[in-house]
Amino acid sequence: MRSLPLPISLTARLSPVVVLAAAGWALSSGPLAATPAAEDKADGKTATQSPSAPSTSAASKAYAAAPAPCGTLSEKTVKSLVPGAKTAGKEIPSTDTKVRRTCSWNALKGYDYRWLDVSFELMDSDEEAQKSYKARIAEKNGGGTVPGLGDAGYSVVNLTTEDKQETREGVVLAQVSNALVIVTYNGSDFESKKAPGTDEINKGAIKAAKEAAAGLEGGQKS
Repeated sequence: MRSLPLPISLTARLSPVVVLAAAGWALSSGPLAATPAAEDKADGKTATQSPSAPSTSAASKAYAAAPAPCGTLSEKTVKSLVPGAKTAGKEIPSTDTKVRRTCSWNALKGYDYRWLDVSFELMDSDEEAQKSYKARIAEKNGGGTVPGLGDAGYSVVNLTTEDKQETREGVVLAQVSNALVIVTYNGSDFESKKAPGTDEINKGAIKAAKEAAAGLEGGQKS
């Protein structure tokens, strides 16, 4: 089998060092990171809200710690979404595993490449998680709601092209009580230079998100 040069963006995804740096950026300051200002705007509140408003943290904080994300997807699901990947996955180091954990699977089988990330982020309250969820989906227009996924679910799929190589990526966000579930799933075909269909990527990302959410709900509670 002849070797094909990979596009710059996908070559970076295959580098562990770049993967870790990119994942940290996405969670801390990238498109999946929401600032307090954006969250306040999305929820229709301002920073000058009355300090006398009651806090819901103690009453509504359902999850005390994020579960191990690599264990929330079945081997069958991993094999179907990321053919050729090690089903155990690889957890990305976090500065605080109690509040943020991410697992990645990726593989190049023949000419087909697939990448899957599952992340959990815990907030201090349901209200805070809801605000963060609303702020993030506001940045990802063009998608739609996902019925039956947590307290609220949203999915969006985008196509990018670099050096004539297409990559299609789906992102699913879900709020489950005081937690957020974030799934990123993408793929490319290096022989045809085409990307998988929108339906394939969207359904795959939603399937992973539903399993991850179920794994979260079976985890540690306050």
